[in-house]
Amino acid sequence: MQRYPRDMTGHGPTPPDPRWPGAARVAVQIVLNYEEGGENCILHGDAASEAFLSEISGAEPWPGERHWNMESIYEYGARAGFWRLHRMLAGLPVTVFGVATALARAPEQVAAMKDAGWEIASHGLKWIEHRAMPEEEERAQMAEAIRLHAEVVGARPRGWYTGRSSMNTVRLAAEEGGFAYVADSYADDLPYWIRTGGRDQLVVPYTLDVNDMRFAVPAGFGSGAEFERHVRDAFDTLYAEGSAGAPKMLSIGLHCRLAGRPGRAAALARALDHMRGHDGVWFATRLQIAEHWAREHPPTGRARPSEMDRDAFVAAFGGIFEHSPWIAERAWALELGPTHDTARGVHAALARVFRSASEEERLGVLRAHPDLAGRLAAARRLTEASAAEQAAAGLDALTDAEREKFTSFNAAYTGKFGFPFIIAVRDHDKAGILAAFERRLANDREAEVAEACRQVERIAELRLREALG
Repeated sequence: MQRYPRDMTGHGPTPPDPRWPGAARVAVQIVLNYEEGGENCILHGDAASEAFLSEISGAEPWPGERHWNMESIYEYGARAGFWRLHRMLAGLPVTVFGVATALARAPEQVAAMKDAGWEIASHGLKWIEHRAMPEEEERAQMAEAIRLHAEVVGARPRGWYTGRSSMNTVRLAAEEGGFAYVADSYADDLPYWIRTGGRDQLVVPYTLDVNDMRFAVPAGFGSGAEFERHVRDAFDTLYAEGSAGAPKMLSIGLHCRLAGRPGRAAALARALDHMRGHDGVWFATRLQIAEHWAREHPPTGRARPSEMDRDAFVAAFGGIFEHSPWIAERAWALELGPTHDTARGVHAALARVFRSASEEERLGVLRAHPDLAGRLAAARRLTEASAAEQAAAGLDALTDAEREKFTSFNAAYTGKFGFPFIIAVRDHDKAGILAAFERRLANDREAEVAEACRQVERIAELRLREALG
């Protein structure tokens, strides 16, 4: 058994309607990252100075040394940038991603956040890299971040975003059990549920493109105008999609020391004016979005095919290809994952097995199908699925003339090709089935085997849609 944990399907081609309050066409979520005072610094017990997200191009850590320029850049964010953005965003719901040690060093800023009614989510204990951090150390730091956050803010955080995360971060946050959402994902334009850490955890994804961090990376924004244009283009695209019936969420990421600089703040102000100038825009905190999504789209709790053991998988899907459970047995052993937990996903796995089977095995599947309106139907010996399908096309209520025609066609077809005529009857009515019967009797054997195999796959697809939705 192979399992692939990444979900490459997500909400699929038709995402759910989030049903935003007021029938909003887009939800706009502004994040203000408060990291100043939580960055790498030997004053904080770190081994080296900070080197990430600053005005210093190509900055590198200075082991064992303080970096005056780097420290003062971060100090600008706390001393000046925060207050400029605080004034600009007054009256808007904002989520603060607050590094706990940074918040502890910022009593004035924390008071201002609370006075503004902003949500203060956790951005970890320190603004440091977690990539290679041992799991138990990261777990302990998460616990300490929550404790310190509650001590400084007055309540524990309901949201979590590490940012410089490890492969364990989201699972550890889910295992902690107290977060309404985790934001350590960039995988979608809508919230989504994952099963990890023994529970259903809501993910409200973040963004690294509509984010002022791109002022501090080589392939990023060179001017405020570029940032403004990108924010506006992202908003306009999502607003248009919402107007067409597919509302989404726009995340905007800000940093006090980056967007808080005067030239960039001016660009942000223009982008905000542009968004405010549209009707049907819901400005919300990340917690408001999470709570809304949990009410409107709670986790389903349904069985996930990729998590089934072999017996359960075969019991659920062994009859999808008529009397051929070996297809489900082999499909279970493929590299399955969350992307296979849908009707199309299971169908893709089953169809792969069918297509790669030997010619004799595929012919065995074809021969396992019953005649249409044949003796098995008359004797009520069809499988439940086949009986329902034939009944849906009215093949259980034929006139004598229709039954005679089907009997004649069945005999001619089986005599010529050596297997019963197969068609996805749910796609046709009686007249269409008879017309296809007559047309396909003229095929050569190679062409008809190929067509019959296509119909077998289509029947399986329709059965899975009915079973899994």
